[in-house]
Amino acid sequence: MPFFSIFIWGKRRSALPVTALMIGVIVVIDSHTTAEIPLGFLYLVPMLGVGASLTRWEIAVVASICAWLAESYDAFPWGPNTGLPRDVLYFAAFFSMGLFMHEVTRSRKLSARHMRELEAEMTARRDAEEQLKVLVDSSPAAIITTSSSGCVLLANDAADRLFGLEHGKLPGRPIREFLPSLINVPSVDSSRQAFRTAMQCRGRKADGEVFQADVWFSTYVTSAGPRLAAMVLDTSEDLRIHEESSFHQMLASSRIMVAAVSHEIRNVCGAIALVHENLTRSKKLTENKDFETLGTLILALERIAAMDLRQSASQAARVEVPPLLDELRIVMESSLRDHGIISRWEIEDNLPPVWADRQSLMQVFLNLTKNSERAMKDKEQRELNVIAQGEGSGVTIRFRDTGGGVAHPERLFHPFQLEAQSTGLGLYLSRAFMRSFKGDLHYEPTTGGSTFVVKLSAAMLESKNDNYEQQNSGVADRRSQPVP
Repeated sequence: MPFFSIFIWGKRRSALPVTALMIGVIVVIDSHTTAEIPLGFLYLVPMLGVGASLTRWEIAVVASICAWLAESYDAFPWGPNTGLPRDVLYFAAFFSMGLFMHEVTRSRKLSARHMRELEAEMTARRDAEEQLKVLVDSSPAAIITTSSSGCVLLANDAADRLFGLEHGKLPGRPIREFLPSLINVPSVDSSRQAFRTAMQCRGRKADGEVFQADVWFSTYVTSAGPRLAAMVLDTSEDLRIHEESSFHQMLASSRIMVAAVSHEIRNVCGAIALVHENLTRSKKLTENKDFETLGTLILALERIAAMDLRQSASQAARVEVPPLLDELRIVMESSLRDHGIISRWEIEDNLPPVWADRQSLMQVFLNLTKNSERAMKDKEQRELNVIAQGEGSGVTIRFRDTGGGVAHPERLFHPFQLEAQSTGLGLYLSRAFMRSFKGDLHYEPTTGGSTFVVKLSAAMLESKNDNYEQQNSGVADRRSQPVP
């Protein structure tokens, strides 16, 4: 350690021995010099080390000792009038030098600590900025920041790719060229409270191609002015998948509804054909052209009603029941809570995957839950229990409510019921959906309420091709019989 560092950094362990040695050397020198040469001023040097390493009270003690040594070895006689002022002067000089060095050292230590803190903060900030930059650059979502006027300030590579621009070409351009809906966002003003929200809108690429965009954006204020940060995702593929799934669901529902109508037409045609045959035997209308036309119309109507409308199970696949019930809970929880309905979900662990069309099965669950919600609308006790458990070679799900039960359970699954709130096809379609992938839906009477039971076959017990053939043959057999 350099010698003078004890006067700068004030290391107590090293400074005290050095200063004690210096005081001792000064005492020895002062005691062997002639009396005409006072050396008391030399004690100012060790007081620098004392001031750098000791407290104020300790400095005062050492200053008193140095003043006593200086008075002891000088050649001036001591007296109340001359010695006392001289000793006070010695003490004041030594103590002032020590205090001066104490404050200098303290200030340097505070400055050094402050610099270390600043360096640590700057290092942490650089690390955070680097991590944030890596996160933004590697993000698959487009991330941009804009000024209050809507001009893009920063954009990552994903934003350039999303809007069909070359790397680095997006900054400086108005964001409303690519996301026109952002024109409806209130102008960012430093006097307004920051806000955070999300929106779904239409985006536009540089070549004019339109896509669906999900945008999450927020405003904030910097020293350079207000800013807007946004994260943009292209959800066009999700939209396409959703629309295709909805189209498939619509086709499946249409087939079942047409099958129900065909069934009813077949029943009516059977009655008309019987009357027509009886009239034909009587031979009273043999020469009547209108009567012959009526027979032709009956045959045409029978052919229309006999069209093969069997359902396709090509969309069926392995479905995990617990995640699907979790989605149902997310969809229905808010509506049930708004209607004051207490819902309880009991899902058994380790349920096997089942064979079903996921969208159709979700429609069945939604229909049953909505029916329970309507049934309990005017009831004092409103509880819905959804119980999923493994039974035999499949999974059974019960929807149990306190809606008061069903007056005519034998007519529950008939189509076009007059007392139905809608088309009267909800339960009919739900059972048809279930049977399309070898499941079933039936009603269980419950005291003070009703229970609908959904039965599903475990997917691990059969292959898709075998199931497909069994389903189609089963559906065809059922459709050739009257609907229960």
